[in-house]
Amino acid sequence: MKIVSNSILLLLMPILLWGQETNLQKAFQESYALEYKKEYTEAAKRLLAVYSSGSYELNLRLGWLQYLQGEYDQAIAYYQKAVELMPYSVEARLGWVLPLAELGNWNQVVNIYESTLAFDPGNAKINYRLGSIYYSRGNYDKALRYTEQAVNMYPFDFDAVILLAWINLKREDYRKAKVLFNKSLLINPQNKSALAGLELIK
Repeated sequence: MKIVSNSILLLLMPILLWGQETNLQKAFQESYALEYKKEYTEAAKRLLAVYSSGSYELNLRLGWLQYLQGEYDQAIAYYQKAVELMPYSVEARLGWVLPLAELGNWNQVVNIYESTLAFDPGNAKINYRLGSIYYSRGNYDKALRYTEQAVNMYPFDFDAVILLAWINLKREDYRKAKVLFNKSLLINPQNKSALAGLELIK
C-alpha cells in the first residue's frame, strides 16, 4: 500500500510543481501591472502571498518594490537576501545600493561597488559611479582610476568624459583636461559644464 501511495505522489509531483510555477508567474504578472499603475503596496502583496525566502527572484523584486515605496530598510533586507542567494549577482548589488544611497550610507555603497568590481572589474556603470563618489569627496586620484576605466570602455559617453575632464582639471593636468572638455563638446555641443571648464584653463 505504501509503495502505491509513493507512486501516486511521484505521479502528482509534476502537477503540483506546475501549479506552483503557474501561481508564481501569475503573481509576478499582477505585480508588474500594479507597479505600472504605481500601486506599489498592492504589487508587493501579490508577491508576498507566494513568498519563499529561498527565491532569488522574489527577494529581488520585493527589494525593488519596497524601494519604490520608500521602505528603505525593508528594501535593503530583501536585496541582501538576494545577494546571499546569488553572491555574484550584479543586478542585486546595483539594487541594494539604491536604498543605501537614499539613507546616506555612502561608505556601504562604496564597499558594495568595490566588492563587485573584484569579480566584475569591467563594469562601466560601477566604475563611473565610484569615480563620481570619489570626485565628490575630493579624492581625485581614486576618482581618476575608476573614471578612466569607464571612459576606456565607453569613450564617447558624455557623463564619463566630462567627469574625467573635471577630475584632470582638479589634478591640474590641464592638457588632458582641455582635450577631454573639447571631446565632450563633440558629444554634447555647447554644454555649459564643458565650456566653464575650458574657461578655467585659459
